[in-house]
Amino acid sequence: MTGTYAGGCACGAIRYETTSEPIFENHCQCRECQKRSGTGHSSYLTFPNRADMVICGDVSTWKVAGDSGNMKAHAFCPTCGTPVFLTFDAMPDLIAVHAASLDDPGRFEPRVVTYAVRGHGWDTLDRSLRIVERMADG
Repeated sequence: MTGTYAGGCACGAIRYETTSEPIFENHCQCRECQKRSGTGHSSYLTFPNRADMVICGDVSTWKVAGDSGNMKAHAFCPTCGTPVFLTFDAMPDLIAVHAASLDDPGRFEPRVVTYAVRGHGWDTLDRSLRIVERMADG
């Protein structure tokens, strides 16, 4: 699908937009995503060129180390707390937005479940998706 991907936080203080196409769309069941979402996973669209993403508004960020030890920064709205996007120290060109932050969340087309080894039986996801137990270190 082509066209603009746009979205933002719940209160509207943060907005983003890109005409790039996502290179990866996934549900992540790692413990950090579980804790941050308050449920069994988080869902993301990853775009290849962070410079193509126009972001309006001031975000707050916090960093956490992934299983590989590489740091990732979680950006969220300081007003409403909505998680909006992630960036990765080891892959600075990439940016991943939370699927539910899209103006049209129906554009999210997951292909993969990552960190399925940490998934819970009560968090049932589409069984036709490719399952990745862990991500490669990188």
